[in-house]
Amino acid sequence: MSKARSTNTAPTETGADKNDEKTQNGAESDIFLDALSRMEAAAKVTHTSPEVLERLSRPHYVLQVSIPVRMDDGSLRVFEGYRVRYDDSRGPAKGGIRYHPDVNLSEVKALGFWMAFKCAVVGIPFGGGKGGIVVNPKELSNMELERLSRGFIQQIADFIGPDLDVPAPDVYTNPTIMGWMMDEYSKITRTHSPAIITGKPISLGGSLGRDDATGRGGYYCIKELEKRKGWSPNGINVAIQGFGNAGQHVARLLHADGYQIVAVSDSEGGVYREEGHNIPALMRTKQMSGRLLTEGQIITNAELLELPVDILIPAALENQITRHNASRIKAKTIVELANGPTTSEADKVLHKRGALVVPDILANAGGVTVSYFEWVQNRAGFYWTEEEVHDRLYSIMSSSFSAVYDLAQRESLDMRTAAYAHALSRIGAAIEAHGTQDYFISQD
Repeated sequence: MSKARSTNTAPTETGADKNDEKTQNGAESDIFLDALSRMEAAAKVTHTSPEVLERLSRPHYVLQVSIPVRMDDGSLRVFEGYRVRYDDSRGPAKGGIRYHPDVNLSEVKALGFWMAFKCAVVGIPFGGGKGGIVVNPKELSNMELERLSRGFIQQIADFIGPDLDVPAPDVYTNPTIMGWMMDEYSKITRTHSPAIITGKPISLGGSLGRDDATGRGGYYCIKELEKRKGWSPNGINVAIQGFGNAGQHVARLLHADGYQIVAVSDSEGGVYREEGHNIPALMRTKQMSGRLLTEGQIITNAELLELPVDILIPAALENQITRHNASRIKAKTIVELANGPTTSEADKVLHKRGALVVPDILANAGGVTVSYFEWVQNRAGFYWTEEEVHDRLYSIMSSSFSAVYDLAQRESLDMRTAAYAHALSRIGAAIEAHGTQDYFISQD
């Protein structure tokens, strides 16, 4: 049989791999406006104050910077970067930093918006933020990457802080890069500041259990569904688009339980095996060679999405399921480990045909939850065992899943609208606590 091949990618804040090639369908609309439409749908359920919606319709702060970097050949290149602090009503902004040539302000704003709702849906005391640099990191040496990473922190140091805005890894950034950034911030402020950034190496104050947190959080959501649906894992087959950090770990955990992982893919394509993949062997090969080498039928990322599987896990990038292909998606259950893999127009098609979608702001919240644990441990100077991290993560993910699932059932909603409604109620309560028009015009 043919073999599939790929390049290596680094762990990310969400665990997603942002493909080198764009989805064949492209963006259907401005990604930020599409993100806002989810909040508008939820507002009809929660009867949220118009003032709250007005406040959440735009980011609090947007910073755009230029980062000059001296390259290894002596030349100077200037890179464009962004940091968006979308909302801090419930606590410091939280969100990753991605390195990719397609980074743009609309995307970063949308990602910051999603982070605000993601933190609220699982009840951790953070707002939403996001950052990115327009760069192809594969074209840079490690020394150039270090200079770029430190240069970015030099430009945004006054804009971030442990009590203000706490970055983390995302697409094509990793613990080493987070370590450089933490070190640079500490030099600038002349303090030891591990809580400035999460996703760091363990030796620099990172948390045990952070490496598989996004995939594990998605796995816990599937286990909750398993209880409610009465599934037998041995009879369930799964396709995973994106075999990066989140995709690998959710595959590992599901495979160990007996689920059949019949298809996986990365930025160069995928491979399908009707009998299922040997996931531990596939992970070893990927980690050692940087390639997705295994026996099976080579397929494209688009073809993987349309396979006749029970569970589809998009763990790559945004705008993968659109109005162009939604009618061909056969999976009855979709668990979104990527940020924004399904457009609002595609949601309507999936909902109409009865697909259950566990939305990104719930399914991939394990990563930011354990980032919160890391921040707490850094500030306390007291560190937890891996078992404690797993137990705390399970408690938060299972209770959050139940709250969203039960709301969806009670109000006859799809799970995405229920998740946004649940989160909007929490963010709205924080904003309304400062007073709205009704409060200020009321009389004793």
